[in-house]
Amino acid sequence: MPATDKVIEKLRTSHYLDDEAFARNWALARAQNNGYGPKRIDQELRSKGIDQSLIREAMRETFDQVDEAERAKRLLAKRFKSEDLTEPKALRRAAAYLQRRGYGGKVIFDLLRYSIEED
Repeated sequence: MPATDKVIEKLRTSHYLDDEAFARNWALARAQNNGYGPKRIDQELRSKGIDQSLIREAMRETFDQVDEAERAKRLLAKRFKSEDLTEPKALRRAAAYLQRRGYGGKVIFDLLRYSIEED
């Protein structure tokens, strides 16, 4: 067995090379600390070469713990606290902001519709 294989095996047995734990921790941290939605986190994990089945599992675990709609609502309130979201320009900017953060269309639509009806 070549030296590189021995090193890789040692890293795996020591749990330093654990894609499942990495994906789970990454997704949870990005959702809680950065307010990212599932689409953005999924894209980031794919770009890091994580297997799609591991990504799905990490996303399921993460968004079972983090309420996606509530997190999006807090982000919106923080970022657009002084803007009137009944105005079309502000509404478009808010929707684009949430979309860049990785939130889905249903969450964005429901949240912004609620925000407009609230006024």
